[in-house]
Amino acid sequence: MSKFGISQGVKRREDSRFLKGEGSYVDDIKPAESLHAHFFLSPVAHAKITTLDVADAKASPGVVAVYTAKDLVAGGMKNRMVAELLPDKGSKVPDPARTILAEEKVRFVGEPVAIVIAETINQAKDAVELIEFDFDELDAHLALEAGGEDLHDEAPGNISFQWAKGDKEAVDRVFSEAPHVVSLQVDDNRVIVNSLEPRGCFAEWENNRLHMCMNGQGVWVGKGELANLLGLSEDKVRVTTPDVGGGFGMKGFNYPENFAVAQSAKMLGKTIHWMGTRSDAMLNDNAGRDLTTRVEAAFDDNYKIVGYRVITHCNIGAYNSYYAQFIQTDLFRKVISGVYDIPNIYFEVTGIFTNTAPVDAYRGAGRPEGIFVMERLIDHASRELGIDSIELRRRNFIKPSQLPYKNFAHETVDVGNFEKVMDRAVVEADISGFDKRKEQSREGNKLRGLGICYYIETILGDPSETTKLEFCEDGMVNVYVGTQSNGQGHETAYSQILHERSGIPFDKIRIVQGDSDLIKTGGGTGGSRSVTTQGTSINGTADKMIEKFKPFVAEELDSDESRLEYEDGAFKDPKSNKFLGIMEAGSLALSKQREDLIATEVTTEIRDKSFPNGAHICEVEVDPETGYSKVVKYTVVDDLGVIINPVLAQGQVHGGVVQGIGQILTEHVGFDEYGQLLTGTFMDYGMPRADHVPFIEFHSEPTPSINNPIGMKGCGEAGTIGALAAVTNAVQDALWDRGIKMVQAPLTPTRVWDLLNG
Repeated sequence: MSKFGISQGVKRREDSRFLKGEGSYVDDIKPAESLHAHFFLSPVAHAKITTLDVADAKASPGVVAVYTAKDLVAGGMKNRMVAELLPDKGSKVPDPARTILAEEKVRFVGEPVAIVIAETINQAKDAVELIEFDFDELDAHLALEAGGEDLHDEAPGNISFQWAKGDKEAVDRVFSEAPHVVSLQVDDNRVIVNSLEPRGCFAEWENNRLHMCMNGQGVWVGKGELANLLGLSEDKVRVTTPDVGGGFGMKGFNYPENFAVAQSAKMLGKTIHWMGTRSDAMLNDNAGRDLTTRVEAAFDDNYKIVGYRVITHCNIGAYNSYYAQFIQTDLFRKVISGVYDIPNIYFEVTGIFTNTAPVDAYRGAGRPEGIFVMERLIDHASRELGIDSIELRRRNFIKPSQLPYKNFAHETVDVGNFEKVMDRAVVEADISGFDKRKEQSREGNKLRGLGICYYIETILGDPSETTKLEFCEDGMVNVYVGTQSNGQGHETAYSQILHERSGIPFDKIRIVQGDSDLIKTGGGTGGSRSVTTQGTSINGTADKMIEKFKPFVAEELDSDESRLEYEDGAFKDPKSNKFLGIMEAGSLALSKQREDLIATEVTTEIRDKSFPNGAHICEVEVDPETGYSKVVKYTVVDDLGVIINPVLAQGQVHGGVVQGIGQILTEHVGFDEYGQLLTGTFMDYGMPRADHVPFIEFHSEPTPSINNPIGMKGCGEAGTIGALAAVTNAVQDALWDRGIKMVQAPLTPTRVWDLLNG
């Protein structure tokens, strides 16, 4: 087995340049002649604009232009962004316009109102301070319920949508007849994403074409929408994405700033660069989560769940964002029943507009929300019914004999062995020794709690992906891919897959991503899709390349094509013992200008999805004197199918778990009654830090997927999906003996102290 093949812990080849500061990020590669953009952002959450005077800003030193919405529209831009809308419950979903720059009203603090372009960034910032902005303030609507001052005329009562699935009457009947009913409210708190690299871009004109360079999660959505809003044909738009410092879903769609910068560059015929600040990001990046759910389960006398009812109110923010409506509805629904066999389900969601930044995808996008609700309910039910929580899970697991299993969302779970994974987790976490550890914590005046979550997720996004392999004059093989790494290690994983399948030397593989001129199509990165969809495509492309070369190699070896065998990166003729390596064959094809062989391109489609799953077991210690909760032991046993690189997978799970710990224990978004963000700096917003996290044990108990040729299941979001409930359940367990029967995230020290002190 090659040390660079599948399932080998190959060190990330990207890390050398990152650790040396040699990464190519948007801010590193902006053209030297770039002008600089800075935005005037709304200082108020909800108001009618009465004055917007930019004359003094235009006259400020170094300023080249100041544009409002009116100016950009006069220059030929459509002032409206795109959002995907759900089918509503029997009526049309309101579709209020989200403008690139605010026109008559502002609807959240941080909404872009004007763009200033200057010779230096400091000149642009100084000019923004000179913009005269006056307004008639309106009441801010912040509650997760209908009512309040309407944000949009099209959405009375601030209802964005109402959506439901399931037979309500049948489920109600099951509940009325069930011997046991357990209910619970679950608050899923708002999160500011805070990627290491804030959003940024630059736009330039090259031979009467727009080139937009932005740090996103894929170039094709950006290209199509840019062309549409700027009135250009798609062949006049090139979008590139260099190295990206974290995305987590938040960079998976377009933002107003990109369009305003592009249109300004078009109008001026100049290159314009914009880089958001951390303060900007905390104000107007799309946020994550922010929903509250009333969940109920009906149990029979054997504690089998016979009915499940979920009623959710989710925060949309001030506007419909790109995927927002689908996340807390359809994507939530895909895992609503978790790993449990539940025959009767009703799911209802109401989306609410509020005077806050829009809410959209954050690591897991709907799957963490759905599993959080289910696993909190299981934990609560075990206490209410007086049955061990592991036993309650086992009684309700989908059995291996029931697979493939079609769930409530009509998703077919292909394979899995949930009891086996749970059994392994119980051993690895040493649950039998928990009572002893709890007593030791008690001796140190700490409250110790144990929390369990069994999660499942499903791969999302475009099921197809394209790969192009190309032999190059410098002796390398270019691999053009349609996904976009945001730090996950794609260059390493993809190289391993190609090396395993084709024998092309690992160090001769060069991954090319993020350029709409070089790669004709792609699904981008998100929904844990990248390695599964792109890996399948790489496999298919390698196979086609080998087949294409056979006649050529047979001729070169003076051999019969039917006798050729391919192994370890070389064509061999067993009869004559002649052989020719694939790299030598590629070099010959280049020398003979065989264009048909130099490049091979294949698009593959995965018709059925895979379902990563696993058990998380968390232990916390709570200090009753301060309310501080610390995760002291964390164990993960995952079924991620065939893992391409265990080191990368472990890193993905670790990162996801930390984000889950952060959301539950430290990250709290606060607004005052006027819609002003109270947690807009790291002095106020509690990002998880190294001392909040113990060593996270990671173990693999795989059942390979049958829905792709490698058996992969994906791992990008698994850690977060399992962590939310595991951590919350652990804190609940720690506080239960103190008479505290209900906890809600975020479980900050102040909130926990308040609970302990009445």
